[in-house]
Amino acid sequence: MSLGTILLIIIVLMLIAALPRWPHSTGWGYYPSGGMGLILIIVLILFLTGRI
Repeated sequence: MSLGTILLIIIVLMLIAALPRWPHSTGWGYYPSGGMGLILIIVLILFLTGRI
């Protein structure tokens, strides 16, 4: 596995973990998952263009 693939897998797992599904995190809204989604899109674009 390349470093980019491992990084992409880790970011996808962090995105899933940031979803407000638990009772203590319902007040957070979608800010954590929105930020992680933005990071995922940036890394995905870098991965597809071959910069990672």
